[in-house]
Amino acid sequence: MESERDDGRSPSQLRPLSCARNVLHRAHGSASWSQGDTKVLAAVYGPKAGTKKNENPEKACIEVIWKPKTGQIGKQEKEFEMILKRTLQSICILTLNPNTTTSIIIQVVNDDGALLVCAINAACAALIDAGIPLKHLAVAICCCLAEGGYVILDPTKLEEQKMRGFAYLVFPNSIVSVLPKGSSHVEGEPMEHGIITSVTHGVMSVEEYLKCLERGRAASTKLSDLLRRSLQSQLPSDSSKAV
Repeated sequence: MESERDDGRSPSQLRPLSCARNVLHRAHGSASWSQGDTKVLAAVYGPKAGTKKNENPEKACIEVIWKPKTGQIGKQEKEFEMILKRTLQSICILTLNPNTTTSIIIQVVNDDGALLVCAINAACAALIDAGIPLKHLAVAICCCLAEGGYVILDPTKLEEQKMRGFAYLVFPNSIVSVLPKGSSHVEGEPMEHGIITSVTHGVMSVEEYLKCLERGRAASTKLSDLLRRSLQSQLPSDSSKAV
């Protein structure tokens, strides 16, 4: 049975959202993204000549560096780096700047739940700010499965500790904008039901996962609107960083 949460939100209600671009002056592109008390800064440097070892020199290389609020990077942060790198590789047009490396630095300012999705959203906004060519915009959301079997969105840190399953989902900002009519591929890559990245943790049945997918896709519209408003509001004063 679904019920009101400790902070008064309904199960599908997101926390207050905030996005700002061009927040760091020495980076080629930067953005901050907040969901409730969770806040992440993302900085983009590049493209710089040369690719990392074992990377394809005929394509651009994406490098992600995760910086925790305090202490050293651990196993979970390294997993977040990998997920973030694969997600960004899938939305960037890597063939336009071959044999270059673009570095994305993620700085955690505060973690009160849904940290990975905040980092993905911040990184996407920072890539836009840097003028990195993208196939499409992307937005991420965290869906959690409570012990009662119902889904909640955008959990706080306290709520995360009570959940038995998680789904971190990344959607294109608009499936219509990335899929040609009658096509299921974008530049040869499948776009299964319009989802870019899907990572699950914990215990979750197929039916419960599909419920998370449905709730997450519905809520992603609000995140897309925020990203578009941020893009439009800063374009006139940011003409040197055309997307």
